[in-house]
Amino acid sequence: MRTIVKDVMSTHPVSVRQTSPFKELAARFREFRVSGFPVVDDDGTVVGVVSAADLLAKRALDGGYDGLRGMITGIMHRKALENAGGLTAGDLMTSPAVTVGADDTVERAARLMYTRGLKRLPVVDATGRLTGIISRTDVLAVFDRPDEEIRIEITGQVIPRLSEPSWYAVRVKDGVVTLEGTPETTSIGRQVLGQVRHVQGVVAVQDRLAYPLPPVPAAPGPYF
Repeated sequence: MRTIVKDVMSTHPVSVRQTSPFKELAARFREFRVSGFPVVDDDGTVVGVVSAADLLAKRALDGGYDGLRGMITGIMHRKALENAGGLTAGDLMTSPAVTVGADDTVERAARLMYTRGLKRLPVVDATGRLTGIISRTDVLAVFDRPDEEIRIEITGQVIPRLSEPSWYAVRVKDGVVTLEGTPETTSIGRQVLGQVRHVQGVVAVQDRLAYPLPPVPAAPGPYF
């Protein structure tokens, strides 16, 4: 069973308008204690994301001493510098926003957060309208799955699709799966491992399989 985004997301997302001014954004960050807000247009469509870092970049440039400003300018990313001159969420935001759909898997959301270095993702419907927010904490909730439930899925569903289940022993502790046994071929053993790694709630897989030895090539015969 795969957990999808709508199973763990927050269904009451807090967003800001493109026209929201800097002071309003700062007040909202203080109030909600989050790292970023989706920015929406008048139809509720997500057009970007504004983060606390975007506001800090502007504040650093606006309030720095001449020498400090030069140093900050030298180390800041070009995109951040362009955004730092903005006065509204539309000016400061990063666009387009990285989003997920409610029916996407939690694994996909986790992969996006990891590869993009994000702490939360807006969840949108088919038209791009905001329907929720999924955070790193929400993603980690899938690892609360009981060990026995994970083991039953591996032995009852995953292995039978690829090999003979009676040839394997499966142990699960704290989400870590240990696989023992002898697969028919090395290729099948690798496939089993790969599928087990994708089971919901699996933290890691320990490979204890005894792979069959590759056939020894026959020695060439005498030449006449």
